[in-house]
Amino acid sequence: QVQLVESGGGLVQPGGSLRLSCAASGSILRPNRMGWYRQAPGKQREMVADITSSGGTNYVDSVKGRFTISRDNAKNTVDLQMNSLKPEDTAVYYCNLRTTVYSIWGQGTLVTVSS
Repeated sequence: QVQLVESGGGLVQPGGSLRLSCAASGSILRPNRMGWYRQAPGKQREMVADITSSGGTNYVDSVKGRFTISRDNAKNTVDLQMNSLKPEDTAVYYCNLRTTVYSIWGQGTLVTVSS
């Protein structure tokens, strides 16, 4: 059984930075895509950034140039470095691991950007 454990959320002032981390354990198939999604109050969950096993990345337009996703295949981890945070980045952030066989979600970590 695959499990994802996230860490790194918290409260940060506008313009600040946070780094989210997600560690996967269990029977992890490859190729796969690991990513970060977020859901703000009253809004639908949206993809923030994802990265393939080979390192290909995608970002939602609103975070391009501010967020960077990276992964370590040996450790089965994916990180999201978030810089120049804005109040509109406030949301619960979820880690996701997707293969042709399954899609697994983490429990979510809250990011609050506020002064």
